[in-house]
Amino acid sequence: MSHPGRDGFRPDPPPGGWPRSSSNNRGPWISAHAVAMDRRYRFSRHFYDVTRRYSLLGRDKLLDKVVTSPTTATLEVGCGTARNLLELAARNAPGRLYGLDASHAMLATAERSIRRAAGHRPGGKGIVLRQGLAEDLDAQRMFGCRDRFDSIFFSYSLSMVPAWSDALRAAFGNLRPGGVILIVDFWDQRDLPTLVAAGVRRCLAGWHAGYRPEIHDALIGLGRSGRAEVQIESVARRYAYLATVRPTAG
Repeated sequence: MSHPGRDGFRPDPPPGGWPRSSSNNRGPWISAHAVAMDRRYRFSRHFYDVTRRYSLLGRDKLLDKVVTSPTTATLEVGCGTARNLLELAARNAPGRLYGLDASHAMLATAERSIRRAAGHRPGGKGIVLRQGLAEDLDAQRMFGCRDRFDSIFFSYSLSMVPAWSDALRAAFGNLRPGGVILIVDFWDQRDLPTLVAAGVRRCLAGWHAGYRPEIHDALIGLGRSGRAEVQIESVARRYAYLATVRPTAG
């Protein structure tokens, strides 16, 4: 059952309360979008990594572009089950790793995954998770970080954010000078065989996912404006794109 809250909803906490890593950041009320994400992933989160293994292409290619060292701070926005963060945590020098997600349910699953990994992946236990909206990102308020992030990445999550332009703006504002924003998300499948592309789109529609051209156009516009250096790479014949965004000084 849900009750009225800051944006009209407040979900009842699960047995035992919300996961210890989760913080609403604005008191006990959470947004309607967070509630919607909890509903969407209430059951699918338990087998999400298995079902998305062959559909979320390019995630590892994105992770290869994330530079870590003992002094770096890396944030994933829309961290979900923490699959990507755990991959980074397995490095010899993962640095400080952070994850933000709108869904309490996903964060509960992420917490369990991190606890399981901590026994044989020493870096895993150092991952810090917080609940919140991408557009509300604030390194100090949410994570207690005095410095901004070296890398911020969105793995098939930016297209799920209703206020995606505000989310990008928040990422820019929480990135240190010289830092990088990485985005992998669905593209138009234009270079795939026609029947295959049509099947992919039907499948994605069933997941309430798909290509959002306005986001892709905005990234291209950022590069043309001179506000950032933007590189777009195709993943699997335009199944998806991988964007590397480096804000310019000024």
